[in-house]
Order: sequence, then C-alpha cells, then structure tokens
Amino acid sequence: MRGPFSLTYPLYLCNMRRIAFAVLALSLSLGASAQLYHGWWQGNLVRPDGQNIVFNFLVRDSAGKTVLYVRNASERLLVDDIRFAGDSVHIRMPFFEAGFRLQLQPDGRLTGQFVRRLAQGELVQPFFAVPRTTERFFLSNGPATVQAQGRYAVRFIGRNGATLDTAVGEFFQDGNHVTGTFLTPSGDDRYLEGVVTGDSLKVSTFDGNHSFVFAAAIDGNHALHGRVYSNIAPSGTWEGVWNPQAGLPDEASHLLNKDSSVLHFRFPDLDSSLVSIGDARFRGKVVVIQIMGSWCPNCMDETAFLAPWYKANRHRGVEIIGLAYERSTDFARSKRGVETFKNRFHATYPMLITGVTVGDPDKAAKTLPQLDAINAFPSTLFLDKHGRVRRITAGFEGPGTGEHYAEFQKDFNDYIDSLLAEKD
Repeated sequence: MRGPFSLTYPLYLCNMRRIAFAVLALSLSLGASAQLYHGWWQGNLVRPDGQNIVFNFLVRDSAGKTVLYVRNASERLLVDDIRFAGDSVHIRMPFFEAGFRLQLQPDGRLTGQFVRRLAQGELVQPFFAVPRTTERFFLSNGPATVQAQGRYAVRFIGRNGATLDTAVGEFFQDGNHVTGTFLTPSGDDRYLEGVVTGDSLKVSTFDGNHSFVFAAAIDGNHALHGRVYSNIAPSGTWEGVWNPQAGLPDEASHLLNKDSSVLHFRFPDLDSSLVSIGDARFRGKVVVIQIMGSWCPNCMDETAFLAPWYKANRHRGVEIIGLAYERSTDFARSKRGVETFKNRFHATYPMLITGVTVGDPDKAAKTLPQLDAINAFPSTLFLDKHGRVRRITAGFEGPGTGEHYAEFQKDFNDYIDSLLAEKD
C-alpha cells in the first residue's frame, strides 16, 4: 500500500523541476538582457523642445568588465563604474556627482534618466541611447555647401538683445565633419563635435557637466546666426563673425588686492590635516595655487596637465596646491568629490577643502582676502620664492582649443622658468 503522498510526489517533483528550470531560464534571460551592445551608441539627453543634447559613446570589454568611453571630438572619457541588476543599468560618471539610471529595452535601446546632483536637489533629464550608431547628427540638409572653418568673434545674446557674454569660436572642418570649441574669459567649452549639413552648423558636447548643442546658419558673409541648447534650460541666441584676430580680454590681472601680494591661508587636506601656505615644504619655492572644484570640467583639463607636470618638475623647487570650492559646505561630501577627482588624475600635490561653496558671493573674502574676487574656475596664482603673488590667470584653455593649448603650455613653462631663475 502506498503512502498518502505516493500519487502526488512525482507530480510535485515534476513541478519543482519546471519551476527551477523557469527560474534558471529567467535569470539567464535577465543576465542576457543586461549585456550592452559592444560598439558605438548615440546618446540623447531629451529636451522639452525636442532639441536633444546628442553625443556618442563606445561600449567595450576591459579585462572582463564592461566600460564605456564618451566621445567628444578627439577626447575619450573613460566611464568604468557600470552596474547591472536585471534589465537595469546604472552608470556613474567619473566626476560631477552625475550618472544614468537606465533600463535595457528588448530592442536593445537604453531608456531612463540622467541625474546630476546640484548644491540643492538634483537635475533630472530624460535620456535614451541607440546602439550601432556612430553618427552624432545626420546630414538632414545634405552635404555641406559652406565652410565653417576658422576663428570667430562670438557673442551670446539675451532676450532684450543685450550681450550676455563674449567668446572666441574656433572650428575645424573636414568635409561634413566639424570639431571646435568656444573660448571665454572664464575657460572653454572643451571638445565640440558635429557636422555642417547644407548651410547649417550643428555641434555638441557632453562630459557629465557640460551638455550643449550649438546650432547656426552660415550666411554668405561667413557669419553665424543660431541657438544654443543646454540640459533642460531655455534656449539662447548666439552669433559669430569670422575674424582671424579675435581674442579675449585679460580679466584676471586686476584681481589682486593692492594692500597685499602675500597669501595667508590654512585649510584641511583630504585626511583632515591642516595645510598652510606658510608650511616648511613651501618656503623658498615657487608655488602654483590652483583655484578649482571637482564639479568643474575646465579644472579637469587643468589637472590633467598639472598632475604629470608636477611629478616631472617638483624636484626643481616647485610646489602646487589645489584649493577646492565645492557645491556643499559638508566636508564628507566635498572630500568624496575631490578625492575621486584627485585619484582619477593621479595627482600627488595636495588638494585642500576650503569649506566655502563655489556659489558663495563672498568666497574670496572668506578664503583669500588678498584677492578682490574669484570669478573663474579654474583660476591660477603664481607665487615667487618669497611667497608674493606675481601673476593670476583666469580660466583654462584646454586641449580642445588646439593651438591655444600649445601656447598655454609654452607660456606656463616659460613663466615658471623665469620665477625659478630669480635669486632667492
């Protein structure tokens, strides 16, 4: 005689096997769905007016780990913090407290949100990405019929027609493909990339903080008239006039308070140890003060230059100190941002947390009262062997500016050489 479970037990085992198989199949399916296409993608930050911020990125395998590279002209920005959970994909940008919360769709697209933490709250913007797409912009008006190549005197225009800001535009064209940047007194817009289609220019950039599209018509006089789009903000107007001699004013030379040219400060480093400009390691040396923030793309470019330069030149009697003005006065939050920033560039010079935010209108008075103002990030101060401020520069002309960057490097090295050559 069989027991009470003798008839149902085989059915029970069969059902359990089916359930186990279904769970295994589901897990394999989810695992497969979270495998991103390895190759080129087109990313779109979605704007309410339909003028999306478009950029490209490359997904690939690196030692068994999925990474991606954001492409802006010649730059490839490595993003190596990518996490998968089922069909969810979380991408953390290396800087700027920014990232993506995404889902992988059955057709292979990614959809979701771009999120960047602000001083208060978050910027949240819809996002989607399409695989197997190398194009940034399509040639909607056909091949280029005009040339955008050249240097332009540019102004950005307010609603009332007044000039909000001036810049120098630099564009380089190869067929339909265009790269370039805008230089302003406070820095540059880094690497722009796009197309000329018909008589229209369209270029964009995205690095986690900067997110722009510049669109313009090019008229018969080689002038540009167009719109600028950024994250979810209202669009603006800009125009450019071709001018090979276009330049920018020096807005930093007057920032030093005439009452004193010697700095006095003491701030904590990333280990909470106080560091003073009067410490023994800085005495009798040429010192470069980098006024920066981990939220600042141009500071990223400057640090990419300064970090290896310092390693190669420290033995000559030169020191560098970074003074960080973050989005928050919270030391722990500021430390996380600056530490990630510092480690990414393998910087070995100290970066100090000022505890004063970038948005504080009194940041100069609270931290460096010898300066009348801090108007640009980065700003760079050059101190001689006696601790006197001999020169101040505002902004940074990074590698996206072409010959301007080469000129900066020569000028930087020549000026440091001149300070080192002075008698003690």
